[in-house]
Amino acid sequence: MLELEHGFRAVDVHARLHAGPGRPVRGRTLDAEELERENHQAGIVRSVVFPEAQKGEQGYLRANNAVARQAVERPFIAFARIDGPYEVGSITAPLQNLAATRHEWQTSPEDIEQYAYDDRFHGFKLDPTRDGFPTEDVLDVLEDVGLPILVHGGRGFPPLEVASTILQRPIPIILSHFGGYPLDRDLMSEAISLLGRHDGLYLDTSIVRYRGLLERAIIEHPDRVLFGSGSPSTHPNVAVMEMLTLDIPGDQMKRVFSKNASRIIPGLGPNE
Repeated sequence: MLELEHGFRAVDVHARLHAGPGRPVRGRTLDAEELERENHQAGIVRSVVFPEAQKGEQGYLRANNAVARQAVERPFIAFARIDGPYEVGSITAPLQNLAATRHEWQTSPEDIEQYAYDDRFHGFKLDPTRDGFPTEDVLDVLEDVGLPILVHGGRGFPPLEVASTILQRPIPIILSHFGGYPLDRDLMSEAISLLGRHDGLYLDTSIVRYRGLLERAIIEHPDRVLFGSGSPSTHPNVAVMEMLTLDIPGDQMKRVFSKNASRIIPGLGPNE
């Protein structure tokens, strides 16, 4: 088991869990038993889990509850996936958003309050390119409850757009993939630069393959980088080993693997 070899307490802030119905599609999601087994192999002791993207007008209430049920009595904590009516990432988005209104199946302020005060959920997952961006009243409640939001960062919702929208509010934001999915070096570098200007911004390491950027972020901002495997797109073993090959001091490795995440997501702490 890798935990015995690498000697670090490792927690994962980024793993998709199959919410059903039906069987997982390999490479897209895992069921709880499979993820728990792979985490054990990699020496990961606890993971943030959230549902995969849903097709059509389904909303996320059922999927979020399914993931939360699977997390019970397992080394997982659930983040509720949220959505909204506003488009991002297209030239026509500003015009289309002028007439956009929230549908009944999209996340409402009441949904946020329900998730926030349900002890099964420890934060939120937002992927604006797939699920849309929330309305202002939803953002107001997200700000009030103050739970961390794991934001999918990439070409459709680049770091500067994150900074001009949700980062304007005092909410802990964990920007996935260093803000550069898929493997956009320039966007990743841009996200690292934002760390110096936004105290509430954190970066997760999921599917970041550039060791120079990983080392730069950790050395310059050792308290703002969190380990994320990106499972199941990347096997947890691979994600852990990539971190272990970095040329960084052991105390910084401990911060990335667990201390930073446990500070902003208490449910990942050693006493939970």
